[in-house]
Amino acid sequence: MRILVVEDEKNLNELIVKKLKLEHYSVDSCTRGDDALDYLMCTSYDAVILDIMLPGASGLEILAKMRSAKNAAPVLLLTARDSIEDRVTGLDAGADDYLIKPFAFDELLARVRVLIRRNSKGVSNVFTVADLTVDCDARTVTRGGIPISLSSKEFAVLECLIRQSGTVLSRDRISSHIWNYDYDGGSNIVDVYIRYLRRKIDDGHDIKLIHTVRGAGYVLRAEK
Repeated sequence: MRILVVEDEKNLNELIVKKLKLEHYSVDSCTRGDDALDYLMCTSYDAVILDIMLPGASGLEILAKMRSAKNAAPVLLLTARDSIEDRVTGLDAGADDYLIKPFAFDELLARVRVLIRRNSKGVSNVFTVADLTVDCDARTVTRGGIPISLSSKEFAVLECLIRQSGTVLSRDRISSHIWNYDYDGGSNIVDVYIRYLRRKIDDGHDIKLIHTVRGAGYVLRAEK
């Protein structure tokens, strides 16, 4: 899951990014509103953490441009303003949630999980396809009741696939949700991790779950 953090307080920005990365999210960050607009034009995000008071463009201006461009990524607004009027203004502008500074990082992380879960139309963060079960909160994977050990990036690719099971995802779409702009890996990195996953998920099973759709990408679904 890929998240954009837009916060002009450098220390707070760095702390939020650090906490999110410890939770295995891929994170891009910036401190200016105009830079945030550039990020949002170039890729899609599973969630955006957006301060309201920013140089370059305010959080509400960014939010308005996102929604007018049909960008439905869930947005969590951060602000020091705690009046009901300010909260209503932010929510009416298209925000999905609102968090007042100072805040506890555990609450921030919980709210991000809720936004991502809501955006994937799931009532929980546990997903099942055939006999494969992925618990995105506990970060556990089982097939046929047998635990499967995955690296952080293997889990991230599998999570991307199972959250949108039945949908064919291009390599670029998978990559954009897993690696941030700092990544400088090879162009075939998604193929490499798909091979790793197939060995751990599908080898030894009659029903294969990870499939290549020639010229389009990959899909997770139950097929013999």
